Amino acid sequence: MFFVLSKTIGIMLLPVNLLIGVGLLGAALLPTRFTVLGRRMMITAAVMLAVIAFSPVGNLLIYSLEQRFPPWNPASGAPDGIIILGGSIDPDISLAHHTPVVRQSADRLIVAAELARKYPDARIVFSGGNANLVANDAKEGDYAGEVLESLGVAKSRLIVERQSRNTLENAEFSKALVHPKPGERWLLVTSAYHMPRSVGLFRKAGFPIEPYPVDWRVGKLDELFVVNMAMDGLSRTDIAIREWLGLVAYRLNGKTDALFPGPEKP
Repeated sequence: MFFVLSKTIGIMLLPVNLLIGVGLLGAALLPTRFTVLGRRMMITAAVMLAVIAFSPVGNLLIYSLEQRFPPWNPASGAPDGIIILGGSIDPDISLAHHTPVVRQSADRLIVAAELARKYPDARIVFSGGNANLVANDAKEGDYAGEVLESLGVAKSRLIVERQSRNTLENAEFSKALVHPKPGERWLLVTSAYHMPRSVGLFRKAGFPIEPYPVDWRVGKLDELFVVNMAMDGLSRTDIAIREWLGLVAYRLNGKTDALFPGPEKP
């Protein structure tokens, strides 16, 4: 049920979808006795879309997520394993074209291959199935192996978890697959903005990991107050709000122990 709600109500609460919905509802009210309300709804939706498209709102929201965890420090030594979260490959389009189609967050795969070369004894785990509400048998994990192999990761080193649909299942299914032992050190590779939610869920699942953030979407703080291209502003706002909604929802459901998970205190 949680998964279904996240893919229905959760998606409709994203700013762009919500504001488009408000504008369309306003348009539908124009020929009725609620003409004034409809006009106000349309104007409000248009203005708010313009604000998030061209203002630094999206930059600031995503910056707070991306800065939660610092870059991983290699001085602590080689890890025992590396977990790469899915989200880069579109399984349905990959199936349609019979080849891996990387649509976003390619850094997750590129950095994973780089880490695999640097730490040849580390176990490599890719976790990702199909996150669509209505899905066929196409799984992201089926294609991730091809991409990682093409980047130089030996097939014999790859462990693929192909059933997870969201980050909660990434954590639970990965733990069940690799059975991490006490004292082992595992890196978690995912987008910097996605790291707080991911860390919270892995900790709750009893799988200690060390965050390895990648795929940053914004730069330093003094670079955030610039005029966006419209699609950049809309996209960053939606990404950030989706993460914040996820953090709140998982905390309210008791699936994480903190609203905004951060670095562990020494």
